[in-house]
Amino acid sequence: MDELKKIRRVIQRVDAGAPDEVLLVLDANQGQNALVQAKEFHAAVGVTGLVLTKLDGTARGGVVVAIARAMQLPIRFIGIGEQAGDFGVFDAETFVDAVLAPPRRGNEAE
Repeated sequence: MDELKKIRRVIQRVDAGAPDEVLLVLDANQGQNALVQAKEFHAAVGVTGLVLTKLDGTARGGVVVAIARAMQLPIRFIGIGEQAGDFGVFDAETFVDAVLAPPRRGNEAE
């Protein structure tokens, strides 16, 4: 955390208003300790938004919704795979539909 604080101080020497955005990247597979981590990062560097990764696995990212709500932070981006095209802007309606959808089974015909 001290290194992150130092990076912020160095950036602010060049531009007092920097950084414009501080994104915390969270793994969708993380459990409840993710909230503690988010609070610590926020206290250290002032997180302004969240990025949720690994949504292509079995995790549904519910803990990130709890973090966003508890800390009043927007979810900015999500990652749903390993390719560049699998990373994109977060869309709340699509996310809620995915969370509420029944789990998909293996090779069933659609």
